[in-house]
Amino acid sequence: MPTDERSPEPEPGQRPGQDDANPQQNAASEPVEEKYAAPTTDTPEGRKTIRNAIGASAMGNATEWFDYGIYAVAITYITANFFPTEGGLGTALALATFAISFLVRPLGGLIWGPLGDRLGRKAILALTIILMAGATFAIGLLPTYEMIGVWAPILLILLRMVQGFSTGGEYGGAATFMAEYSPDKKRGFFGSFLEFGTLFGFILGTALVLFFQIVLGEQAMTEWGWRLPFLVAGPMGLIGLYLRTKLEDTPVFRDLEDHHQEEPNAKTELRDLVVKYWKPLLTMGGLVVALNVTNYTLLSYMPTYLQTEINLSANNALTLLLLGQLAMMIVIPFAGRLSDRVGRKPMWWASLLGLFVAAIPMYLLMRINFSTALIGFAVLGLLYVLQLATISATFPAMFPTQVRYAGFAITYNVSTALFGGTAPLVNDLLIQATGDTLVPAYYMMVACVVGAVALKFIPETAGCSIRGTEIPSVERDRAAAAS
Repeated sequence: MPTDERSPEPEPGQRPGQDDANPQQNAASEPVEEKYAAPTTDTPEGRKTIRNAIGASAMGNATEWFDYGIYAVAITYITANFFPTEGGLGTALALATFAISFLVRPLGGLIWGPLGDRLGRKAILALTIILMAGATFAIGLLPTYEMIGVWAPILLILLRMVQGFSTGGEYGGAATFMAEYSPDKKRGFFGSFLEFGTLFGFILGTALVLFFQIVLGEQAMTEWGWRLPFLVAGPMGLIGLYLRTKLEDTPVFRDLEDHHQEEPNAKTELRDLVVKYWKPLLTMGGLVVALNVTNYTLLSYMPTYLQTEINLSANNALTLLLLGQLAMMIVIPFAGRLSDRVGRKPMWWASLLGLFVAAIPMYLLMRINFSTALIGFAVLGLLYVLQLATISATFPAMFPTQVRYAGFAITYNVSTALFGGTAPLVNDLLIQATGDTLVPAYYMMVACVVGAVALKFIPETAGCSIRGTEIPSVERDRAAAAS
């Protein structure tokens, strides 16, 4: 007859199965307290909380990319008002100013990331959206080169640096915020709405510039109409700030905070990132090269490329970009949902291989006329969406909670500064040097090879928990379930 071997009763204040000898390990693996459980779509309250989290994250992201979008599509007006030089040098200077903001982003990641891991995601996101929207709004008020001479481009560069500094904490924080609020099994779907906000910002910026071009005409647009889209960033930032202040911090962070497992200071956190988490730093950096070279070549440089290299009119170039981005935005939630079913890595493999194969044929197609250019852009854009839709589900899950914000923000922004934000300028200079209008296709193909190498070394994280002080993975969850 078998004996009745029951576990001893826990001491007061101790949970069943908890080992006092290793409290940190227990806190990472013990069942989640009800008050820190992620909101669920099974209840009206849970659905409302998730909707609010999506809105708060996506609005900030939309404001960020609204700025980059309007600067990219208004580059001819920026050139005329701030860099009025001869021989095409003005466009290069305007694109260089676009790139400068990216050089400041790593500094923003170094400052905001560790603060977000110690003070909370919500507080830092409130600060970054104020800085970002305020700087964009101020660009719309700047005096031009004709008014104050060289001080005009200097002030523009300073405001672009403020934007870059704030963006260094905005994007990593928003993605982390969204990932930590999402149910594990639907992180891809809900996280994809962050990138929905990205494209919404791009589309809104493009649509506003196109609208004002049509209504005001080329002369008025060059003289003063270019300011109007920048001024819209002010109210957008206030709306985003309001949405963010209405939410509590993420359940995952509050759980970590309750167990006092935050990093003690920024110096310790940065040391831990380099010593303990160098592998996700490198692999994520490689993925970001593929992601953002494609992003800034396809979205930010495309208006300049279509006008200067393919000789489309300004209105036709913006119309093409707008239609392509709308198609991408519609597909994003479906791609995010698909990643919850098939995994993140298959989505990335399909995107990287598809872009590598299609880049040259699609750029050749763009040379023919407006209709074929639209087809070529749409094909590349839809292939890129397979990466874009999974960012906020893939990248935050590459780091444990206590270093997640900093790990994401620093890696993303260093890689973006070196290879993403410089892509429009590099493409433009290489085309001028070689005379080959297929340079953007070659650049995307090289970036895809870098991304494919990095992708081989990352774990699959679809459906797994991102709580605790260990790197998330499906294998970790299986081992925890077995034990």
